[in-house]
Amino acid sequence: MKSKPRKNSRPLPHLGSFNAQEFLGTAGVSRKVMEYSRNESIYSQGQPAETGMYVQKGGVKLSVVSGSGKEAVVAMFGPTDFFGEGCMAGQSIRMGTATALTPTTLLVMEKDELLRVLHAEHELSDHFIRYMLAHNIRVEEDLIDQLFNSSEKRLARTLLLLARYGKQDMPERVLPKISQETLAEMIGTTRSRVNFFMNKFRKLGFIEYNGKIKVNKSLLTVVLHE
Repeated sequence: MKSKPRKNSRPLPHLGSFNAQEFLGTAGVSRKVMEYSRNESIYSQGQPAETGMYVQKGGVKLSVVSGSGKEAVVAMFGPTDFFGEGCMAGQSIRMGTATALTPTTLLVMEKDELLRVLHAEHELSDHFIRYMLAHNIRVEEDLIDQLFNSSEKRLARTLLLLARYGKQDMPERVLPKISQETLAEMIGTTRSRVNFFMNKFRKLGFIEYNGKIKVNKSLLTVVLHE
């Protein structure tokens, strides 16, 4: 893990079409830029929760381990996502473990500094609120997905979310390297079922799967089909 100090020498950007990444990279915000290698731990369950984080590049998975030792992947984060914000709502310890899926660069801000900037910079606070509302909607959708949808549809939806379909005009069709075991943990099924459906999706042309996973828009038909 490497830390790169950055100087806040450039002027504030024009925020007509607000870009949080550009803003956090240029404004007078006291933060650290941290780099993590693939599979490196960012923080662990039970550690003090003192910072909020913003993904500049790469990917992060958030997992939780139960008292019996069972692990579940509960969230995935990519570029432009915030995470670790629970510290701002009184969360004193980390409720899960965050791990870099790929080489990842984060902006890390102390809780008090992030609160200060959100109070002072309305453009950023508006963006942050919109992000958190969208995140809460995603959590509700994940719960509905687990309760009512088949494992095949859950896998298709997860692959589309990882490719960031619906979040940007040009989705990232090639996914960060992710194992079938992790996909199984995310959707609540077995690795063998994930392998079966991945092969099915590949034969139907919904994905291209040869070490790396490339998601085609046609995969949407699995999610939309009743």
